[in-house]
Amino acid sequence: MLKKKGILCAWLLGALCMMMSCANEQEVKTRVIAHRGYWTCEGSAQNSIRSLERASEIGAYGSEFDVYLTADSVLVLFHDDKIGGRHVAEMTYAELSDTILENGEPVPTLDQFLERAKSLPDIRLVYELKVHPTPERDRLAAQASVAMVEAKGLADRTDYISFSLEACKELIRLAPDAKVFYLNGELAPEELKAMGFAGLDYHFSVLEKHPEWIDACHELGMEVNVWTVDEKPKMEELIGQGVDYLTTDYPEEALSLTERAR
Repeated sequence: MLKKKGILCAWLLGALCMMMSCANEQEVKTRVIAHRGYWTCEGSAQNSIRSLERASEIGAYGSEFDVYLTADSVLVLFHDDKIGGRHVAEMTYAELSDTILENGEPVPTLDQFLERAKSLPDIRLVYELKVHPTPERDRLAAQASVAMVEAKGLADRTDYISFSLEACKELIRLAPDAKVFYLNGELAPEELKAMGFAGLDYHFSVLEKHPEWIDACHELGMEVNVWTVDEKPKMEELIGQGVDYLTTDYPEEALSLTERAR
């Protein structure tokens, strides 16, 4: 009789452990992405190599960065679409190379940036391909981007995002195993799923209008990223809603909140 009770207790304990394990696996844990790297700290700057290093040092899940293809087909990191009234994508690299970031670094090429990323294995790369003047240049930029990421051996650590639907379609075609997210905000989860996206990456104001899209994405096996969330109450709200990723200019503050929520 005691032996049977022992077996029953062991079975119940095993079942309880399994249930707890499944619950933990199903729990949504929001991961923090440093917007344009971690640049809101001393010695850093947006889209600089130092911003990537700092994002890695604080333990952020990912570092987002912005990339243009110049007129002479060099991939460079830069956010604003114009310098001195000229579109970045219509300038040559020589014309851009003298531009100095706020921390004293020159504008980095994608080659330089990815080379440094290779030695920072714990940070995920969230690659925003910027919008170019024509759909043809969007496609060409996507092709050059995937080729360089693959050449650097970083395909398994790189997610792609873009406001350009044309670029996204090309990224999905060229890198079918990569996660590609759309930024613009007008497409519902079902539409994104049909096009092959891994999920949505929308401004938080879009999800304020469509909070149901969070659960809809998860039901479709897709993920939800939200940008750019810099206020603590909004961070807490979105973490509570179960978004998968939170992109912010203040990753240390967001990390403290996500740790507290677990």
